[in-house]
Amino acid sequence: MPRSVNAVASRARRKRMMKFAKGYFGRKKNVWTVAKNQIEKSWLYAYRDRKQRKRQFRRLWIQRINAGARQYGLSYSAFMGKVHANDIDLNRKVLADLAMNHPEAFKAVVDAVK
Repeated sequence: MPRSVNAVASRARRKRMMKFAKGYFGRKKNVWTVAKNQIEKSWLYAYRDRKQRKRQFRRLWIQRINAGARQYGLSYSAFMGKVHANDIDLNRKVLADLAMNHPEAFKAVVDAVK
């Protein structure tokens, strides 16, 4: 009796993975073992960097708030401490946007906490 290997499913599985390798350079796009290793590595990078993107945006927001607050003689930590003490419920993303794009509104927040 011949050996049954279910080549249809194996081929479909490889084909599905090779779709992810579209656009890669060199053997990464068409050699199965190289492509599979690169795809798995890419998925690890994607998972890791989804977390890092959140960290990087928070760092950016803090820098923008710090730059905006220092124009009015406050450090970032002093400003954020006063914001929380005065129960102003604006998160860092909104405060950074105000500092960057709406300086008059940010000045109003600074005046409210001083």
